[in-house]
Amino acid sequence: MRQIAEDIKQNHFKQMYLLYGEERYLRRQYKEKLRAALCTDGDTMNTHFYEGKDIPVGEVIDLAETLPFLAERRVIFITDSGLFKSGGEKLAEYLDEPNESTFFVFTESEVDKRSKLYKTVQSKGYAAEFGVQDETTLKRWIAGTLAKDGKKITENTVQLIISKTGTDMDNIQMELEKLVCYCMAKEVITEEDVESICTTRVSNHIFDMINAIADKKQKAALELYYDLLALKEPPMRILFLIARQCNMLLQTKELKSGGHDNRAIGTKIGVPPFVVQKYINQASKFKTSTLRNAVQKCVEAEEAVKTGRMNDMMSVEILILSVL
Repeated sequence: MRQIAEDIKQNHFKQMYLLYGEERYLRRQYKEKLRAALCTDGDTMNTHFYEGKDIPVGEVIDLAETLPFLAERRVIFITDSGLFKSGGEKLAEYLDEPNESTFFVFTESEVDKRSKLYKTVQSKGYAAEFGVQDETTLKRWIAGTLAKDGKKITENTVQLIISKTGTDMDNIQMELEKLVCYCMAKEVITEEDVESICTTRVSNHIFDMINAIADKKQKAALELYYDLLALKEPPMRILFLIARQCNMLLQTKELKSGGHDNRAIGTKIGVPPFVVQKYINQASKFKTSTLRNAVQKCVEAEEAVKTGRMNDMMSVEILILSVL
């Protein structure tokens, strides 16, 4: 990220950039920064966009070979192509010796670092990975974003925001915009404001539901399920999230018993290190055999719905009552 910022500051650019990783917000922000720096505003003759699978690579190469029209450079933006996982060999060969006046900006959620295209872009240009940000970075970013709108906030209130929204910066940004509008006449945003206006992620409801089940509070678990239904969440998506949570708890428990630290566990189950302790604490409430049985019951509930033996809403309800 610093390299891109420095390139923009110096007005000296690599011929190709790859922006990849889980954090969509940062990928999009840096793509726009590069667009503003590389392209003349309104120049549709020399700025081109391709998005999605099945991008016509031959057409892209032909375009790249065309000299820019009354401009310093031609810029091609390619987004979510999948070419960094498969099918990018032809483009990689071209990028070994591309037209000097054509620049590329690739934006991908996933890449295979063993692929020829990845290795080519990394060696000829710059590849920047945008992963899930750590808690300290998110707190600083939230406070800074609110400060731009003249709002102050305590660390505890920032922590509450993260606990409700999760670590996805796109989601956090939307909730911050709601908070600023809600607190238009106030200087300090309080925990009460956050509770009043910020939406709790569905996955948080699932986490709370599993906690309620662990504590033998089946009524509370069912109330959380009915809350999700009232929010128009499909029962089968709720079932998927319950199964996913149980599977992650099973992995967490096994990894912890195997001597892995929080960072290693977070990497393997796909959550930030600062969230892992919550999973460890929840997993400790169950036996390993109980969690394995829960995952199996989720599979059976899905099969019951798909074969027509039970409707989806009732299947999940019965699962909640019997899963753990």
